[in-house]
Amino acid sequence: MKDKLKILIVEDDTAAAMMMVHVLSRAGCEVLVVNTGEKGMELAQENRFDLIALDTDLPDINGLEICRELKQRHLSRHASIIFISERPCEKDRQRALDLGAVDYIIKPFDAADFVSRILAHSKPPRTESNYVC
Repeated sequence: MKDKLKILIVEDDTAAAMMMVHVLSRAGCEVLVVNTGEKGMELAQENRFDLIALDTDLPDINGLEICRELKQRHLSRHASIIFISERPCEKDRQRALDLGAVDYIIKPFDAADFVSRILAHSKPPRTESNYVC
């Protein structure tokens, strides 16, 4: 059996998180979701994710700070990070990319576009032939 892409979603908006989990699960991905930055960093320290979808505005820690921290940690530093934000500010988008994010998606977004962008940026640490999604 082939491994699935493993994706972590860090999103405090329950409706948005549920939609993301639904569409990514239907695409064949293994998806975990948490609603705080603290929980997200904890999971990223303990697990190897192929991609992390990270909200910029979380209740406890700013998403940009989380990105900076994750890019320095052993298990998470190679995971692709995509920001999900309600802020269409070019300065925020550029800062996210400068910190190592691979994309910056503005809410609200189209579900099909979201899935295609997530899958396009998923870089498994093992060989591509080991994955189905």
